[in-house]
Amino acid sequence: MLNPIQKFLESQVGAIQENLQKAMQELETAIVESSVGGGVVKCKMTGSGQLLELKIDPTVVNPEDVELLEDLVTAAFQDALAKAAALKREKLTAATPLGAMGMQMPDVF
Repeated sequence: MLNPIQKFLESQVGAIQENLQKAMQELETAIVESSVGGGVVKCKMTGSGQLLELKIDPTVVNPEDVELLEDLVTAAFQDALAKAAALKREKLTAATPLGAMGMQMPDVF
């Protein structure tokens, strides 16, 4: 026998699937941005985590300190990826009854 939450979810499967598909499409076109080092490295990514653009100010390029540039690029990418993951979690939670119940969606997508 199904508990009340299972019954409710079962009755909503079609709408949930449609909402999730719409949310995934929105994530493909949503853009998150990151800027580190006072704006010398910028990263642009879709809400689904696809890297679109990485900009590096030429003033930060120093052949004698490549490690600094590597750290800045890594920080910009990680920050953009975290923003994309948060946006994804927000959109997918809102697309399910879990959001209406104040619950978070597990990171399964």
